[in-house]
Amino acid sequence: MREVGQHALDGGAHLRLDRLVHQPLPALALSLQFARFDGVEAHRAALPRHAVARWLRHALQRPAELTVRIVDAEEGRSLNRTWRQKDYATNVLTFDYQAEPVVLADLVLCAPVVAREAAEQGKTLQAHYAHLLVHGALHAQGWDHERGEAEAEAMEAREVAILARLGFANPYAARP
Repeated sequence: MREVGQHALDGGAHLRLDRLVHQPLPALALSLQFARFDGVEAHRAALPRHAVARWLRHALQRPAELTVRIVDAEEGRSLNRTWRQKDYATNVLTFDYQAEPVVLADLVLCAPVVAREAAEQGKTLQAHYAHLLVHGALHAQGWDHERGEAEAEAMEAREVAILARLGFANPYAARP
């Protein structure tokens, strides 16, 4: 969606009328996978396929074929160690294979890390997953917060705008 229009009133005053023009969302071929681990049911409940597809499509700028895999700490740690040489489980890993003309990527989210962070940040599990999926989808399209402050700020602003359109609060806002 995009904002359109500004209308003038008598006397030179301006009233901003925000109209949202619906633009079609990019096509998405989604494989949603859950590893077997204790407590997986809570993660399945937080990630209904239709919601995951909606969140991802709002983050995409072009059609995509994405695999989203929810894993336990052991698999998350192993992948992070193998591909990033970091020996701990992280919240989301993005394996981007192609950005154009179709985005091809795997997003791997570590369920115990996501659950712990959501609790620490006072968020619902679903809200935190939505944020991390949007974050990962942006990475798959070339956005990168680790290439400097300007790019980090641009990526964060993009995430906040997408999440707001989806009805989620700013994940970076200071909590009381």
